Amino acid sequence: MKQTVHFGAGNIGRGFIGALFAQSGYHVTFVDIAEQVIGKLNDLGTYEVRLAQPEEETMTIENVSGLNNMHQEDAVIGAIQSAAYVTTAIGPTILPRIAPLIARGITARVNATDDKLYIIACENQIGATDILKAHVMEHLDDEVKAGLEEKVYFFNSAVDRIVPIQDQESLDVLVEPYYEWVVETTEEIPHVEGMKLVAELAPFIERKLFTVNTGHAVIAYLGYLEGKETIDQTLADPDIEQQVRETLKETGAYLVKEYGLDEAEHLEYINKNIERFKNPYLNDGVTRVGRAPIRKLGPEDRLIRPATQAQKAGLSYMNMAKAIAAALLFDNPEDEEAVQLQEMVQRDGLTSVLNSVSGLPEDSEITEEIIRQYELLKTK
Repeated sequence: MKQTVHFGAGNIGRGFIGALFAQSGYHVTFVDIAEQVIGKLNDLGTYEVRLAQPEEETMTIENVSGLNNMHQEDAVIGAIQSAAYVTTAIGPTILPRIAPLIARGITARVNATDDKLYIIACENQIGATDILKAHVMEHLDDEVKAGLEEKVYFFNSAVDRIVPIQDQESLDVLVEPYYEWVVETTEEIPHVEGMKLVAELAPFIERKLFTVNTGHAVIAYLGYLEGKETIDQTLADPDIEQQVRETLKETGAYLVKEYGLDEAEHLEYINKNIERFKNPYLNDGVTRVGRAPIRKLGPEDRLIRPATQAQKAGLSYMNMAKAIAAALLFDNPEDEEAVQLQEMVQRDGLTSVLNSVSGLPEDSEITEEIIRQYELLKTK
C-alpha cells in the first residue's frame, strides 16, 4: 500500500488532508505530540468524517496510524523514508519546529532510495511550503542538498475547508461539505483524490486567503463586538452581512485588478462563501475564528495585505480598515494573543502596534483610517 506522512493529527489533519489520502488508497501515518490522539489512532485504526449538512452523510476513514514526534523520532524518520508524500496541517508557526525531523528523514531517504518524495505544507499562509523548505534546508548538509534534485520536491498549496472546534474525546470529525486543495506544480505526481494541480498558485491562494479567510475574520471580529457566539448567528444580522460584503468587494477589486479575474465570477465566489459561512450545522464560534489576532494582523496576512495592496493599486480600503480596527478590539480573555495585543495597545498605542505588528508606517493613510474606524467602533 502507498504511504504518506502527515504532520498534524488535529481536526483539520484528520478531517481534510489525511482523509483525502486515506480515501485515495494511502496508509496515513499521522505525526503529532498529542499522545491521546496518537494512541487512539493506533488502537482503533479508523475514524469517521461527518459532513455538516441537513442530510446525514458519514465517511469511514481507514488505514491510519500515529507517531509521537517527541518520543518516536526514529519511527518518524523511517516513515518518511517509505512515504510518497509528507504533508502538514499544524499552523505556520510550528513549521520551524518540525523541520529538523523532516530533514533527518530526507537525509536517510536520499541515501537509501531514488524514489521521489513530495512535500506540501497545507497551511493558511502564502508560500507555506517555501517557508518549510527554507527551515529544512538549514538542517541538511551540502552532500544531501546536492542529492535532492529529482528526488525531493517542495510544492506550495492553497487549502480551504471549515473545520470547527469539536469534541476532543473522539477521533471523529465534523467538517463542511465544501473543500478545495490546490497544489502548484507542473510535475506528474501520484494521484490524490481532491487535489487540484495548477501551474500558478498565486491567484488561487490570494483569492482564497482574501475572500474566505478575510471574510471569516471580519465576521468573527464584528460578531465578537456585538456579543454574538457563532458565525452563522453573526451573519443573521443584516448590517454585519452587508459590512462583510462591502469588505470582500474591496478585496475582490484588488484581486480582479491584480490577476485579471472575471468580476462577475468573483462576485459569485464571494456570494458562495458567504452562504458557506451561514451553515448552522457547523456551529462555529466567533472566538475560534478570531483567535490569534496578532498573527492575523501580520503584514502578509488576511487583513493587512489586501489593504496595503489596494492602496498601492489606488483602490478603496475603508471597509478593510474597519475590519482591522475590529480585530484590534478583540479582547477575548481566553485567547493568549488577544490579551497580549490589548496590553500592547494600552502600553504603546495603536500607531506603534500597527507599525510593529502589521508593518504599517506611522504616517500611513491606512493607519490613520484604521485609528478613525477604531474610535468609531469603540463609541458604538
